[in-house]
Amino acid sequence: MDSNGDMFDSAVNLEQTHYKEGHEEGYANGLVSGKEEGRQVGLKTGFEVGEELGFYRGCIGIWNSAIRVDPNHFSVRVQKSISQMNELLKKYPISEPENESVSDIMDSLRLKFRAICATLNVKLEYNGYPKASDVENIEF
Repeated sequence: MDSNGDMFDSAVNLEQTHYKEGHEEGYANGLVSGKEEGRQVGLKTGFEVGEELGFYRGCIGIWNSAIRVDPNHFSVRVQKSISQMNELLKKYPISEPENESVSDIMDSLRLKFRAICATLNVKLEYNGYPKASDVENIEF
């Protein structure tokens, strides 16, 4: 009976051994694929954030150029808002994506941008880079 008990014990242990090996192998493969997927998502997200920040930077540049040409064309309030938006852009922690203030600053930038556009009665909107389906609708 002792040999039968050992036979069943080894069968139970074999199942546990294979389960453990499978779990360890799956975990290791998951780490590798998870890191690569995380890298791809991070690159895409970083590009999108950089693109939006660049859009805002370009708008500020245009507005500041217009102010230099004719300072009386923009109210003091609008000039102050543009300056505040510029300061928000400078504060954005580009090299610290895990900084907790990132979403707050981005929300403030979006809000300030909409306020400036509304005050200037301009229909500017950041829609991101055109998708492949949108390319057909672009006219030059």
